[in-house]
Amino acid sequence: MDTEVDVIVLGMGPGGEVAASRLLDAGRRVAVIERELIGGECGYWACIPSKTLLRPVQLAAEARAAAGVTGTTLDWTDAATYRDTMIRHLDDAAQVHGYRGRGAVVLQGAGRITGRDGRGTEGRIRVRVGDDSITAEHLVIATGTTPVLPKVPGLEDITVWTNRETYTVSELPRRATVVGGSAVGVETATFLAGFGVKTTLVHRGTALLSREEPRVGELARERLEAAGATVLLGASPDRARRDGDDSVLELEGTGTAEVRSDVVVFATGRAPRTGDLGLETLGIEPDARGAIRVDGQCRAAANVWAVGDVNGIMPFTHVAKYQGRIAADAILGTVRTAHYDGIPRVVFGVPDIACVGLTEAQARTQGLAVESVELDLAAALAKPWTFEREPAGHLGLLADTDRKVLLGAWAIGPEAGEWIHHAALAIRAGIRLEVLRDQVAQFPTFHEAYLAALDRFDA
Repeated sequence: MDTEVDVIVLGMGPGGEVAASRLLDAGRRVAVIERELIGGECGYWACIPSKTLLRPVQLAAEARAAAGVTGTTLDWTDAATYRDTMIRHLDDAAQVHGYRGRGAVVLQGAGRITGRDGRGTEGRIRVRVGDDSITAEHLVIATGTTPVLPKVPGLEDITVWTNRETYTVSELPRRATVVGGSAVGVETATFLAGFGVKTTLVHRGTALLSREEPRVGELARERLEAAGATVLLGASPDRARRDGDDSVLELEGTGTAEVRSDVVVFATGRAPRTGDLGLETLGIEPDARGAIRVDGQCRAAANVWAVGDVNGIMPFTHVAKYQGRIAADAILGTVRTAHYDGIPRVVFGVPDIACVGLTEAQARTQGLAVESVELDLAAALAKPWTFEREPAGHLGLLADTDRKVLLGAWAIGPEAGEWIHHAALAIRAGIRLEVLRDQVAQFPTFHEAYLAALDRFDA
């Protein structure tokens, strides 16, 4: 089948879906191509199932800490059943029907770019999916990433999981080893430990969440260990082997020689899915990581855009959706430049760990004059005490002392992923400290922490 449309969207994760929907709403003829399930990694194997399964763990911890609440036993069967509902039982038939009902051409299979019709860089772009050929004036690439496993001898002999097996499992293991101390590793260890799995997290770095402030990693470790997990820092898998029913990781760089478990979950990063797309036919050469280079409108070449994790800018679902809007608007004639100041970064743990903006080290590397403060929430606010009997939480702020604006913030506390947006907006909009200090926050809320922290600045 040969079909002509206005825009081809290759990859239908969150970024692709936002772009496709915006273009369809504007009356454009759109073809959407997805090799697996419409909704992508996030909808079926990552964000949605992980947050669905983390919620009962968080709620049980909050209930245990609250006065007057008893009976916080978790029911894995019920949680897994609801998880299956949330991931649509790994069935995207309703999404396919919905897009076709909106007038989209829907093709399911691996799409490969075969070049442009005609000469030069302005010709219509052709993509093949099996026996089908689609041409369009514009192409949006949103193919996401694939997991990266370390090269560990013997890995093929043990039971290895990635996020896909972890968050679609029907029966939990008794023991699990999580390799990786990033947000995914911390969330995975929190989920497993919360449901009673004997969990060990192995991380080669000296701190968890090493891209954030050191204090954040320190507190994250404390909370993870309080949740029942064992954390081994400065440790790397050296070799893997099977010993009966045990999957064994031999470690280097730590006093612990080996870790035994039923499964080993690797949360060791992901790589852009670009190797088999045919980018060379459009003259596009990915960078060393395999990511597609883009400009401020997420443009990779004439009439070609790349949005979401595939461009390697910021691998977050909310950034992919933002870039989907940017690319769609450019195609529709409204050119906007993407800005990445004030993008929140949240780890949904027990409790939430939320960060935004620069770390102090990053700011000083840029030559900025800075001041930082840290607030103990329980010492400064009423809200934590209404929330739990022995509250513990922190807010850190980083200010530019010359421009008198916020540069960064981090928070650890109940639902910090919600109230970090106060700082995110301040950073993105460049709101001056004097205006932030004049804000009137509802009592009692965690938002009051900003006023208490801002008062501690000399700036």
